[in-house]
Amino acid sequence: MKFYKYHGLGNDYIVIDPEETGGKLSESQIRKICHRNFGVGSDGILFGPLETNEGDFGLRIFNPDGSEAEKSGNGLRIFSRYLLDIGRVGTEVFSIFTKGGVVNSRVHEGGQIVTVEMGKVRFDSRIIPVEGPAREVLNETVHVDKEELVFCAATVGNPHCIILREKALAEEAKKWGPKIEVDPRFPNKTNVQFMEIIDRSNIRIEIWERGAGYTLASGSSSTAAGAVAYRLGLCEKEINVHMPGGEIALIIDDDFSIIMTGPVAKIAEGIFADELFD
Repeated sequence: MKFYKYHGLGNDYIVIDPEETGGKLSESQIRKICHRNFGVGSDGILFGPLETNEGDFGLRIFNPDGSEAEKSGNGLRIFSRYLLDIGRVGTEVFSIFTKGGVVNSRVHEGGQIVTVEMGKVRFDSRIIPVEGPAREVLNETVHVDKEELVFCAATVGNPHCIILREKALAEEAKKWGPKIEVDPRFPNKTNVQFMEIIDRSNIRIEIWERGAGYTLASGSSSTAAGAVAYRLGLCEKEINVHMPGGEIALIIDDDFSIIMTGPVAKIAEGIFADELFD
């Protein structure tokens, strides 16, 4: 089984063509491939391209625990670069269908920068979803380890909980992220971002990713956090999102549709040994 490995700001994914697996990939195979010690190691698997009537290419995104993600900004950029590398696209705009909806993507000349139209961010509790009455989930509180944290919730096709902090700290993301991820108010679990406002054009986030854990960077997390910062009047429409792995640039429209631009780098390509799956 052949594979390709890329990273977007340290958020690494393995790309596998469904033709290599007969169109199937088991939870056990996903866990083994993504394991940092017993497999190749990655933050997830991009399974595509798939045939679809809803875009130019179909894509499934799997977390290291075997669960399926609706959308991934870094994953979409990586998959776009992969399509360029195998000669399926050039520098024109094309569409990708995911479980979280259809997005348009464009790989810039040279392949190392990719722009993705991430779609519209929504704050509606019924769509995210978040338990309780129908509302925009803004500036609510959650108690974790006797600490009261202020959060907003949003969806970019996948759920996000954005915690507002004076400083975005990795230790808080690692400590509280796994507890907030499975908080019962989020019936589908949630991605968690700890957000610091640097100034009106820059924010910093630390990320706990649903099904993956602490992550150096995330495109959908950047998109959700940027939308929340703009919705609360804390930032302008053009925002740079700073993460441990690097920066992503966002442009936010009045309806909260967001265009994301960021880098992609190829790491390797190879063949899985049969005994990996024994």
